Amino acid sequence: MTLHRFFVAPDAVSGERFAMPASIERQVRTVLRLRDGERVVLLSGDGSEAACRLDGGDCVVEERRASAGEPRHRLTVVQALLKGDALDEVVRHGTEVGVAAFRLVVTERSIARELSPRRLERLSSIAREAAEQSERGRIPEVHAPVPLGDAFAAGSVLLLERHDVERLSQLEPPSSVVIGPEGGFTPAEVAAATASGLRVAGLGPRILRSETVAVAAAAAILSRTGDFA
Repeated sequence: MTLHRFFVAPDAVSGERFAMPASIERQVRTVLRLRDGERVVLLSGDGSEAACRLDGGDCVVEERRASAGEPRHRLTVVQALLKGDALDEVVRHGTEVGVAAFRLVVTERSIARELSPRRLERLSSIAREAAEQSERGRIPEVHAPVPLGDAFAAGSVLLLERHDVERLSQLEPPSSVVIGPEGGFTPAEVAAATASGLRVAGLGPRILRSETVAVAAAAAILSRTGDFA
C-alpha cells in the first residue's frame, strides 16, 4: 500500500493529535479518498517527519523521525535559464537525486532571458512534488534568476564541455556546480569564474544536453559523499 507523503507548515503538526492541515485536506479526503485508520506521512520541511493515522478530522501521530531520504551533503545547482520546459526536468530530476537548492542565472548565451513569477512558482511546485515522491525531508528552494556573476561563490565548480579540463570526479565534492545554457559559457564568463576562485571541470568526453548535466553532476557528486547510489 502506498504511504502518501505531504509537506505542511511546521506549526500544523504540533502535538500528538491535531486537525488535518487545511492545505492537504482536499487531496487526502476527496482526491485520494483516504479513510479513517489509513496512514500518511507529514513533513514539516526541516528534515523531520511524522507518521500519522487518520481519525475523524484529525491526524494522530504514531511516530516522529528524521527523514531517511534527505542527503547530508547540501549541493546547490546553479543553472542557466533554458528554453521551453527544460528547467522542469532539471528541477524534478535534480530533486529526486538529492539537490538541496537551485539558483537560476542569466548568461551571455542564454536564449531565455527572464522567468515570470508564475513560472518560478511552477518550478517550486515541481520541486515540492518531486521531494514528496522521492521521500525527501526538505523541499529544495528554487531561486529567481540573477546575473551569472552574482551566483559565484566559494566552493563552486563551473562545468565546461572541454577535454583538456580536469574531471569533476577528481575534485573534492563541491558545495555548488555552475551549469551553462544550450550554447555553453563564453570565454569571458569562464575567465570571470576562475578570477572569482571557481574551479573549472568537466564530466567526460561526451556532450550532454543542458538539462541532463545537472542530474549527471549531482549523481556523481552525491555518490562520492555517500548520499546517492
